[in-house]
Amino acid sequence: MVSYPLPTALETLAPMAAAMENPLAVASNAKNLPRHKLFMSFAVHSKRSGKLQVVSVHQRVKAASSLYSDCDVDVQKPWKTADARLVLEDGSIWKAKSFGASGTQVGEVVFNTSLTGYQEILTDPSYAGQFVLMTNPHIGNTGVNLDDEESSQCFLAGLVIRSLSICTSNWRCTESLGDYLAKRNIMGIYDVDTRAITRRLRQDGSLIGVLSTEESQTDEELLEIARKWKIVGVDLISGVSCKAPFVWSQKTHSEWEFHKHQNQVENFHVVAYDFGIKHNILRRLASYGCKVTVVPSTWPASETLKMKPDGVLFSNGPGDPAAVPYAVETVREIIGKVPVFGICMGHQLLGQALGGKTFKMKFGHHGGNHPVGNLRNGRVEISAQNHNYAVDPASLPAGVEVTHINLNDKSCAGLACAELNLMSLQYHPESSPGPHDSDPAFREFMELMKASQK
Repeated sequence: MVSYPLPTALETLAPMAAAMENPLAVASNAKNLPRHKLFMSFAVHSKRSGKLQVVSVHQRVKAASSLYSDCDVDVQKPWKTADARLVLEDGSIWKAKSFGASGTQVGEVVFNTSLTGYQEILTDPSYAGQFVLMTNPHIGNTGVNLDDEESSQCFLAGLVIRSLSICTSNWRCTESLGDYLAKRNIMGIYDVDTRAITRRLRQDGSLIGVLSTEESQTDEELLEIARKWKIVGVDLISGVSCKAPFVWSQKTHSEWEFHKHQNQVENFHVVAYDFGIKHNILRRLASYGCKVTVVPSTWPASETLKMKPDGVLFSNGPGDPAAVPYAVETVREIIGKVPVFGICMGHQLLGQALGGKTFKMKFGHHGGNHPVGNLRNGRVEISAQNHNYAVDPASLPAGVEVTHINLNDKSCAGLACAELNLMSLQYHPESSPGPHDSDPAFREFMELMKASQK
């Protein structure tokens, strides 16, 4: 293949084009060129096809320290180089490229197997204190939009991905993923071997890691931070819960509502405890005809009962349920008095309030493709899940029924107690990772409240 220089639109580039065979001459002439992007076009003759092709090379040339000690020029590389490190507590160090915010951040590294929905993941309060590694290699191609947010802000510690899309293509996109994270001070890294890290997490369990773009921090210092930081036993709920009660009325938008012909006229009043509640849980309750009052995680049970609700929902949330005994006590004071529905963290708190125990899983369940078996009717639901803790079914008292199990590892995924009018799920019935398999759980909660009224 033979390259022939062509003149460019800028007259100042003529000396550059004429001297392409001599790099030093190019560098010498660069001192007299304006300090902006220089565009160099070439005619490339392909011997194989016999066709003439035109390609462009983009370079930034600026006066700086000497090049080959003869020229006052520095040529910047047209690609980003590794400028970040992920240091795990096992001592492994992963070089990567940064996007979003910069700095140093510590968190627990978990992997998520969802193929889509990264914006919902970013705004899920249950990821507080965690770095989320996406196993799907290509992230960012649909950008972000305001409609897909599950809370008012991003709570996760950082995002780890294999490949960051260089462009966005979606009719709802309002900005790129990198700009979105930068505005919210969330760190992200890419061009890292996410498959290798995922295998390590599956083998060794979730690991604490430190993500840093600061060269002043040594690997040893970052490793020490990772090994000293703990997430077990830490109350993460108080940092994501609302500060005062409020009423939620927004329903699922008609464009996304899949029960368009269902007449929702129940008109139940539901008090929802915000342990890190997702907006779509509230939308689904409203779509089923409920008046929803959201209260903080520390809201007293006595105040809730004064509202005379038809039912109480205990929401999802981050961290260790054993680290929030005040929430367990609140749940214990409410169950048996009104119908209750627990989701994720709410499910775990119900398990403890009933006298059962919870335990930390090896690497948890995080993804939109987890099969769940309904033991009552034999149905299999494809569910969205996000939790690192589970209820030990062997520790539950008599009368409490295990209604669902995760078909991957047979862990407890649902509870019920007819005597106490309660139900719970260890996954997200409001999520729609493709199918809407789990949405009927809200209808079941409506029937539970209706039966209690009778």
